[in-house]
Amino acid sequence: MRMTHARFTVTAGAVIQNNEGKVLLLKHIFRAGSGWGLPGGFLESGEQPLEGLRRELREEIGLEIERVEFLTARSFRKPQQVEILFHGFASGEAQLKSMEVDRVVWFSPGALPEGLPKDQRLIVEQALSDRGKARI
Repeated sequence: MRMTHARFTVTAGAVIQNNEGKVLLLKHIFRAGSGWGLPGGFLESGEQPLEGLRRELREEIGLEIERVEFLTARSFRKPQQVEILFHGFASGEAQLKSMEVDRVVWFSPGALPEGLPKDQRLIVEQALSDRGKARI
C-alpha cells in the first residue's frame, strides 16, 4: 500500500476569536506570500488534529482556546497536504513565543490585512457565518 498510495502531511489550523469578535492572524516568517495566515501547524505522528492545534498554539503564541468547533477540512495537491480547520475562542492573551512568527495581531473581521490569501478570507467568513460547525 505504501508504494501505491500518495504520501501527504496533515495540518490543523483555526479561526480564533476574542471576546470582542476580532480574529487572530499570525505573520509567519516562513509562510509564502505576505506571511499572514490562520494560526496552526503540522501534526506530529499519531497526534489528533485538535491536540496538534492546541500544541502549536501553545508553542508559537502561548494561547489556549475554548468552545472549539470543527469547521472544515480540505486537501491540496501542492503541497500534498490535508488541512483540518476549527473555529474557537481565545482563553487568555496571545504572545510571541516562536522564532517562526513575526507578528500576532487581532483584526476586526471587516479589516483583515492585505496579503491574507483569498481562501483564508473565505474560511474566516465561513467561521463567522456559523454555517456547518460541529462542536467537539
